Order: sequence, then C-alpha cells, then structure tokens
Amino acid sequence: MSAWFPPGPATLVGIGDDAAVLAVPDGRVVATTDFLIEGRHFRRDWASAADVGHKAAARSLADCAAMGAEPSALLVALAAPPDLPVSWARELAGGLAAECARASRAGAHVIGGDTARADQVVLAVTGLGDLAGRSPVLRSGAGPGDLVAVAGPLGHAAAGLALLEEGLASDPLVREHLRPAPPYDAGPEAAGLGATAMIDVSDGLLADLGHIAAASGLRVDLDSAALRPGDRLTAAARAVAASRRHPARTGLVTRPPDDLALGWVLTGGEDHSLAATFPAGTRLPPRWKVIGVTAGGSRDHGIVIDGQPWAQARGWDHFSAG
Repeated sequence: MSAWFPPGPATLVGIGDDAAVLAVPDGRVVATTDFLIEGRHFRRDWASAADVGHKAAARSLADCAAMGAEPSALLVALAAPPDLPVSWARELAGGLAAECARASRAGAHVIGGDTARADQVVLAVTGLGDLAGRSPVLRSGAGPGDLVAVAGPLGHAAAGLALLEEGLASDPLVREHLRPAPPYDAGPEAAGLGATAMIDVSDGLLADLGHIAAASGLRVDLDSAALRPGDRLTAAARAVAASRRHPARTGLVTRPPDDLALGWVLTGGEDHSLAATFPAGTRLPPRWKVIGVTAGGSRDHGIVIDGQPWAQARGWDHFSAG
C-alpha cells in the first residue's frame, strides 16, 4: 500500500522504514488518534471504501484542527480479513489521500502505519498537526461571558444515518454521514481570532460542549432560536418519521419530525464541525454562527438551552448500556 501514498514536503523519511521522520517547523506536534471499526462506525454494504477512507482521515484531522493546528500527517494502522479485495484497499487509500489533500493549505499526507489480519476491517488513525507558532486552543480556556459559536453543519451526519437505516439512501444528507467534511481551516482561523476553547463535534453538540463546560468550570447557555433545524433536516425528519410509521415497522417509537430534527442538531455526532468560545465582542467571520454564551457560577456548570436543562441524552456514549 505504501506506493499509493505520495510523500509530503515535510516528510524527511517516509513509508518503508521502521518509523517516519517528519519536519516540525513549530517545534511542537499536535497528536491525536481515533478508531474506525466495521460494524460500529461503518458498514461495507452502505459505504464505499473511499467513503471509509475519507471518514477515517476526517475523524483525526478534525481533532488537530480543533486544537488550532493545521493538520499535517496521518499514521494509519489497518487490520482486515484475508479475503479483503485489493481493489477495496486501493480505494480506501484513495479516500484517505483525498481527505488529507483537503485538510490544510499544504495538504496532509499519510506517512506510515501498520497492517494486520482481523475478522473485520479496523482502522486506527493517528493525526499530527502543526500549530505554526500559535498557542493550542484547549477545552479549559473558556471564561464567563464568552460567545459560543459553531463552524460547519450540525445534525447532518445523524440525519444521514437515520435515512440509511430506513432505506432512504437517495437523500443527499446520506453523503454527509458517509463523508463528513470538517471545516479544517476554521480551526487555525478561530485560534487567530482569539478563541478561548474549542472542540470538534463528534459525539453530539451537547455532549461536546459539555466537555468544554466541565473543563472550563462554567455553564454554556444555548439559544434555541439559533439551533432551529433547517429545511433539509426538517424534510429528512419527516421522511424518517413517515417510514417508521409504516405498518411493517410496528414497535418503533416515532418522535414528531420537529423533535427528531432538533435531536439531530443537539445530539447527533460525526459532523466534525468545530465549536468554539470567543471573548465577548469578537467579530466573527460569517461561517461562525453564534449559538449561545457562557456564564460562571461555582455550582452552575453544564449545558442549558434557553436557561433550561436538556432532559434527554446529550449524545453518543461509547460505553453506555444501550
């Protein structure tokens, strides 16, 4: 597979040795890792190998961007069944390389990894990023009175998954589940604008903003009007609700379409959009949508919407009983 990944300009020693050597202009490296597991994060009957490659890269590259870094490189460990077609592996490599290419101005590159035999496809992807002299943007830096803003869509990937589960694969939102497109350059942009905290929305907006609230010791108060689902999500929710009311689908709990769409926005993960806090009065570019503010208080940490707590699950929990 090494021949399918071109070397990057910062790669001093590339694929083929015991380890790669990467030039680090800043002197610091942002590093993260993530899994993509067949049957848990993707299905080969729903997703092409290129889709899997794009998603596997996006999950780690978005984490680098959420620190304010420009993604620079990936290490990819692939475990697969022995009967996996070579054509599937080649297409996977193409998806990984293509997502790397759109991740930063200089492009990120796959610089190494490992392979192993397994009963199903498993990808473990390590992402590396360059801060370019900036301080990293942590989850713990938000202060009372900060603006809370988001760059990128919310709920689209969750809507796409729900559509797939109902056999409604023709809706364009399905692609946003199969190939999320994080706004990578919004991470360094936010750092340059003075962002005090940042995170990528992977487990759900409420769950991930909850990490910022906990780390920063404050409350995040969201404005429901700023989180109203758009027409695409509303139409998708109606289609999903109608499918679940079909006589053959008895036993499924069907939420009203408006509630379903709002749930996707608030708790649907895997869009890998960026959520950040900024000092009050910061003038934000149009792609950053203000959705709330932060407030202090010794016992008043967590997330509220229009001042009220969200009574349902906040997003994905990897180890929940469900």
